Amino acid sequence: MTALAQIDLASPCQGCGACCAYSANWPRFTIEDDAALDAIPAELVNARLSGMRCENDRCAALSGKVGEATACTIYALRPEVCRDCQPGDPECTMARRKYKLPPLPDTRPA
Repeated sequence: MTALAQIDLASPCQGCGACCAYSANWPRFTIEDDAALDAIPAELVNARLSGMRCENDRCAALSGKVGEATACTIYALRPEVCRDCQPGDPECTMARRKYKLPPLPDTRPA
């Protein structure tokens, strides 16, 4: 069985988390309105108020071990940049490469 065949394609992000641990600059706020930003717990927002707080490259809202089992502790409140990253898209593939994880099939509509 290939590594790709072992990936749970129904919920690949819960076994990955690479995009949430790729770069301290990635989980930035862009188009969120004030209400959405106010809903994110203050302890998870960086000092510049420009994005999520990170520990090294890892988002503080990420729980679990990258490449094994992960979850976003504020999934329903996550910033737009997090919502935009989709399994198998170029950003996902780039983040997975950093952790030596196989690429996922691109799930975006053709």
